[in-house]
Amino acid sequence: MTKKVALITGITGQDGSYLAELLLRKGYEVHGIVRRVAIEHQDRRLWRILHVLDKVHLHHATLESYASLFDVVQRVKPKECYHLAAQSYVQCSFEDPFSTMQINAMGTLYLLSAIKELAPTCKFYFAGTSEMFGTVQEGQSHQDENTPFHPRSPYGISKVAGFSLIQNYREAYGVKAWNGILFNHESPRRGAEFVSRKITSYIAQLKKGSKEKLHLGNIDIKRDWGYTPEYVHIMWKMLQTDPPRDYVIGTGMHYTIKEFLKEAFAYVDLDWNNFVEIDQKFFRPLDVLHLHASSALAQKELGWSPKITFSDLVKIMMDVDLARVGVQPPGIGLKILSQKMGSDLFFEELMKS
Repeated sequence: MTKKVALITGITGQDGSYLAELLLRKGYEVHGIVRRVAIEHQDRRLWRILHVLDKVHLHHATLESYASLFDVVQRVKPKECYHLAAQSYVQCSFEDPFSTMQINAMGTLYLLSAIKELAPTCKFYFAGTSEMFGTVQEGQSHQDENTPFHPRSPYGISKVAGFSLIQNYREAYGVKAWNGILFNHESPRRGAEFVSRKITSYIAQLKKGSKEKLHLGNIDIKRDWGYTPEYVHIMWKMLQTDPPRDYVIGTGMHYTIKEFLKEAFAYVDLDWNNFVEIDQKFFRPLDVLHLHASSALAQKELGWSPKITFSDLVKIMMDVDLARVGVQPPGIGLKILSQKMGSDLFFEELMKS
C-alpha cells in the first residue's frame, strides 16, 4: 500500500514536531521544510524532532524564496501540506514588521502558488491564530468563524492576509485549502520566549536554586489555553473532511496569565507574588486583552472535544520542565498525560536522558 505523503513547514517548531509524530504513527511519509541553519545547529534548532530525525525527510528551503519552495514541492509532490511555519512571536512583529509580513504573508502566497502549480490535488492546511481577532467588540463574549477580524499587531495582520489568501485560492482556483484558527495551545515544547514556558522554565530554575526574579508584562490579559497535541490532531482531522472550510479551535474556557502563575507556583508550593516583577518593557504597544473561543462548528462537524484542562496543562508543563533541570517533579502532570493521552515519544526520550 502506497504511503500518504505529507509536507510540513515549521516541522522543527512546537506544532510541527507533534504533527510529525502523529503522521508517522498513522503511516505517512513525512517531509519537512527547514532552513539550512537548523541543520548546522541540530541540537539547538532540531531538538524537538531529534527523536524522530531518522524517520522524516528534511528539505532546505525558506518561506522568503519562492524558488526554494517550488523546488521542494516539485520533488515531494505532497498529498497533504501543513503550513505551520511563521514568525509567530507577537513582540518581534512590532520590532520587525517587515520580516513578519514577508515570511507570514508572502511565504503563504509562495507556498500556495507552488501547490497550485505542481500538486493541485494536495490538501492544504493554514495555521491561523486567535490574534487575528484582536480587539474584542463590546458585548462579544466569544470568537467564532463569523467574528470580524481586528488584529492588533503586525503578526495578527500578516495572518489575516494568509487567511484571505487561503480563501481566495480555494474559491478562485479550487485549491483544497482549510484555515484553522487555533487559540493559544501550549506544551513542554513551547519556545522559552512565550509566556507559558517562560513561567514554567523559570520555576524549574528556581527549584534548582536560581535567585533571579521573573519579569513579566501585562498579567491580566485572558487567553483560551489548550494542549498542543490535541490541536495538531484536529489539523489532521480537518484535512480528512470535505469540503474545505474554516474552523475555530479552542477550549471554550479562558484564564489570565495571573491565573497561570498561581497554578504553576502553587504546584510546587510557592507563592508567585514573592518572585514576579511587572516590567513595562514587556508591555506591547497594543495588546489583545481577551480571547475566548467558540468551537461549536468544530464540535459538530469534527467531533472536537479537548481532554486536557487548563490545570492539567500547567501540571504537565511543570513536570517536564522540572525533569529537564534534574529536579524530581511531583509527577501529577505526567500521570494525567498518561491517563488521558497515552504515551509521548518526546517525554519518553527525555526521561531516559
